[in-house]
Amino acid sequence: MKRVIPPFRIRHFVLAALLLLGLSSGALAADQELLDVLLANGAITQEQYDTLLGRDVLSSEDILTQPAASREIEEAVTSEVASQIDEKFPVTAEHVGSGFRFATRDGNWQTDLQWRAQTRFTTPYRSDPRQISSFNAGNQSNFEARRLRMKIGGHGFQPWLKYYFEVDLQPSRDVDDSSSASSTRVIDWRIDIAKWDWGGIRLGQWKVDLNRERVDSSGRQQFVERSIANRVFTIDRQVGVQLRGHLFKETPADMRYFAGVFNGEGKGVNNTDDNMMYMARLQWNFLGRDLSFRQTDVEYTELPTGSFALAGATTTGACTRWSSSGCGNLDGFEKPADAAPDQYEIDQFVQEFAFKYRGFSAQQEHHVKKIRDTVTGIRSELTGGYVQAGYFFHHLFPVVPAPLEFAARYAYVDEPNASNLTFDNAREELTLGANWFFNGHNNKLTIDYSRLKLDDNLLSRNESENRLRFQWDVSF
Repeated sequence: MKRVIPPFRIRHFVLAALLLLGLSSGALAADQELLDVLLANGAITQEQYDTLLGRDVLSSEDILTQPAASREIEEAVTSEVASQIDEKFPVTAEHVGSGFRFATRDGNWQTDLQWRAQTRFTTPYRSDPRQISSFNAGNQSNFEARRLRMKIGGHGFQPWLKYYFEVDLQPSRDVDDSSSASSTRVIDWRIDIAKWDWGGIRLGQWKVDLNRERVDSSGRQQFVERSIANRVFTIDRQVGVQLRGHLFKETPADMRYFAGVFNGEGKGVNNTDDNMMYMARLQWNFLGRDLSFRQTDVEYTELPTGSFALAGATTTGACTRWSSSGCGNLDGFEKPADAAPDQYEIDQFVQEFAFKYRGFSAQQEHHVKKIRDTVTGIRSELTGGYVQAGYFFHHLFPVVPAPLEFAARYAYVDEPNASNLTFDNAREELTLGANWFFNGHNNKLTIDYSRLKLDDNLLSRNESENRLRFQWDVSF
């Protein structure tokens, strides 16, 4: 086969030959005859010819420029190759709100990978003081990597077969804790069969969908941390299976339902007997628009959107509270290791309201938790809840920066009142906060200031104190 030499290379050969014949000390007399030869052989363009005509000295740098036509051809080829790669390569990659996304072009496989860091400064308390002794203890100012997490989610085989994992690097611990207290742990793992809006199945381990404040991600909060009611009333992460669905979408009867069965022993713990935890939640989106589990209205909801929910749970076991660390006990009750496997019968209920509209957001919960000690026969009833609201005042007063939100929250907890319990108090929290959103919830600064109050009915004493917290939460 005869080899064809590209025209622009022929021109370079011609130019090289001419330069070898006439170049002296790296320069060539720029007479018209030489330029005519270069132009005729395509070694230079007409524009170069007009520019160089009349110069005393001509160097190779003046004319060894690829002609515009050749550059256009090269750019067109490069663009076409890039286009073919984009269209034909089986996997795409992009950055979305949930992290880096890798997906196949047929839509059947997708993985989102996200890293999250939450760094915090608190003074004078790291957590909510629950006893008089906590108020009277020495002050503590602390910098903390509160949450360092990796999230992996997506779908496989079909878009409706979804999965999610969340790994907590658990970076912080107290000075008297073992190193295992700051070890890496899997806190969420679940699979969703979500082919139909009206009904789907979730199985695995996750924060049970009982109440909004707990299900709202810690990275989607309006304040640095959840209210004082959360510790007492959350049922947190459990292992089990749940039926869930969305009915009558975009009508006045728009609603979501959740019904599940769980071990009841908390995160990552096998059940010790045949007692299970049962829960149910019914959420009415009374304006015909679904309200997601996410605080603040940084998205600026154009149409008023609200929800009203009722939920409940019941279980029997050794736990009287749950957290991201698993099964635990409320103050005044036996530790799980010391309690009988079926010592506590627990029934709890929650009423919930939430609303968003044009930068304004509000939500409220009221909880009732009944605990019966099957060993002593004593019954205790705990009540509590919170109400909070926030607003981006830029929408009323343009002088206020658009990324700035102000918020306020009031919360309360009335804990056990039984004669032979060692703990009987009432607590209140009033918190004022502000958020600066650089990129929605994925990059924000939060500061809040709380007034914390405790009335100890057994000691007939009360205490109150202020707390300041500052936090940066960022997801990549």
